[in-house]
Amino acid sequence: MNRSYKDSVFTKCFGTPENALEAYCAVTGRKYPENAKVEMVTLSDALFMEQLNDVAFVIDDKLVVLMEHQSTVNENIPLRMLIYVAREYELITSSKNLYKKKKVKIPTPEFVVLYNGEKEMDDYVEMRLSESFEFESDVNLELVVKAYNINKGRNTDIVSRSRSLSDYGEFIAEVRANCKAMSLKDAAKAAVKSCISRNVFADFLTRHGSEVENMLLTGWNMKEALEVSYEEGVEDGMEKGAVIGETRGETRVLDLMAKGYDYEQIKKILKS
Repeated sequence: MNRSYKDSVFTKCFGTPENALEAYCAVTGRKYPENAKVEMVTLSDALFMEQLNDVAFVIDDKLVVLMEHQSTVNENIPLRMLIYVAREYELITSSKNLYKKKKVKIPTPEFVVLYNGEKEMDDYVEMRLSESFEFESDVNLELVVKAYNINKGRNTDIVSRSRSLSDYGEFIAEVRANCKAMSLKDAAKAAVKSCISRNVFADFLTRHGSEVENMLLTGWNMKEALEVSYEEGVEDGMEKGAVIGETRGETRVLDLMAKGYDYEQIKKILKS
């Protein structure tokens, strides 16, 4: 599997230092100079943790993991972020001797989810790793994820501070609206043409229009395939369905992708 499976409209747009910093400043209200040093450290492993929409960067000794989640805010996001950031720290400290007496300094982590799904969610949700612990105790390991709803018309103060976020939300909203009357492929094409004509996301779509259409088909079809795999898991037993659907299902989808099957073929295989 090559890197193209991991690319999405989100990573393509916000995977640049300029747009990543713009989105981060919009969400946090912080200000950095235009020449601020931003080091992109998004994990390059194909589909690491099955994330299609992740961006990671280091700025001002902070390691920021920025993720967009499309369908719903997965309750396992804090745990997935923990595994993700552990991998980041492993790479960052690979050249250092962690067994030496002198303390190794690492960037302070910050975790942000930009929610752009169709299901209802509050403007702001805070998700904690400790909520996943088997039983309550004095917490000595915590990870907090800040999730912001960036759908059109939500968190307008945040979105208004970033033209990229505003245009991205407008474009995705138009694709979804078009899908009510046409296929995803046609909906994407129509949204690209319309947004360019209205100067919404225009520069980005002019440069990457056909690529964006393919990314939408890839990302959204993968979501459908995973939903099919989850449903198959639930049929195996209501009590264990969630675990079976999310673990076995995701692994099977990724294995089929690695073997070169397209998404329609994957869905047929999962249903057979």
